[in-house]
Amino acid sequence: MFPRLTLLAFLLGCLVAAPLFAQPADDDRFRQLDRNNDGHLARDEVSQRLREVFEAIDANRDGKVTRREFNAFQPRQGREAGRRPEPLAPTHADVRYGPHERNVFDLYLAESDRPTPLVLYIHGGGFQRGDKRTLNPGEGRAYLGAGWSIAAINYRLTNTAPAPAAYLDCARALQFLRHHAKKWNLDPALVASTGGSAGAGTSLWIAFHDDLAEPDSDDAIARESTRLTCVVVSNGQSSYDPRFAEQIGIPRPNFERHSFFLPFYGITRDEIDTPEAYRRYEAAAPITHLTKDDPPALLLYSFADEDVTNESSLNLVVHHPKFGIALKERMDKLNIECVVQYRDAETGRPIRHGEDAAPVTSVEFVRKHFKAQRAGVKE
Repeated sequence: MFPRLTLLAFLLGCLVAAPLFAQPADDDRFRQLDRNNDGHLARDEVSQRLREVFEAIDANRDGKVTRREFNAFQPRQGREAGRRPEPLAPTHADVRYGPHERNVFDLYLAESDRPTPLVLYIHGGGFQRGDKRTLNPGEGRAYLGAGWSIAAINYRLTNTAPAPAAYLDCARALQFLRHHAKKWNLDPALVASTGGSAGAGTSLWIAFHDDLAEPDSDDAIARESTRLTCVVVSNGQSSYDPRFAEQIGIPRPNFERHSFFLPFYGITRDEIDTPEAYRRYEAAAPITHLTKDDPPALLLYSFADEDVTNESSLNLVVHHPKFGIALKERMDKLNIECVVQYRDAETGRPIRHGEDAAPVTSVEFVRKHFKAQRAGVKE
């Protein structure tokens, strides 16, 4: 179901396919960008693609990029067209948070003298496959460059257990990380969740579900909160309910044909329209649990908001921007910020649904809400 190519990954991939830094000798890219000739680059002087990795370029994190920082970052991206970014090496690999063999995460710690915010990465794969090592290196460097640590999480797949097993595993990983926050210099109050497709749906479900903390539990980890500061997800589903899909313009038969569907719910085709199946649909839908105290969300889609027909690919069917648009309508009514971005059908460029504003990057959105959380303000 769920491609690992997120909108952010697509933009960062463009850095490799068409390097922003490799220029002819007589074409000084830094000088071109430095419009006011003050010897450094500010965020508003660079392109959207460079803004995605601005923190990674800004080595000393002073909010401006010098020529030296600009040139030093060049080899890390690779000059050769088609070269993949170097993978990130986790600070701690395969940290176990539960009993199953897939109950492990990789932890990438940002260097800091004070506790760092944390970004969760939950991989996609239709709940049938996928792995934490699919964390996009460029995306990871952007988060680390912003001073945020990252936990990339594996969880049980549907060959082991249907929903809500994946949700509960990732929630448990979050509780485990909060319980050990001091050990890893993490700020337990500042946690964002990211991921594509299955990872997106899982992030949204945790974000909107009531806190899973059990205050009276004998298990200290279970007493930790599962609340989030914000979520940034790619090609995400606000619901996996085929009836909901029908309501927003995605024909049920198309949605139900996808290979993720039956294993996700642990049902057979004959059970699709039964009371028990309906109960599972509602329980597994993130939008079911949405209330006014839930965190803001940025939803990115690598598709245009186009009509679905019988000829439409199942990839579009299950990753349609309509899932994000429907969620935004609900969140707008509750006065919770929800930004939905998808591709313009004509230009292919990202646009914001219902807003005459420039697209926002993942780092910008998360930074805004970490800052608001620190200040005790809900935006």
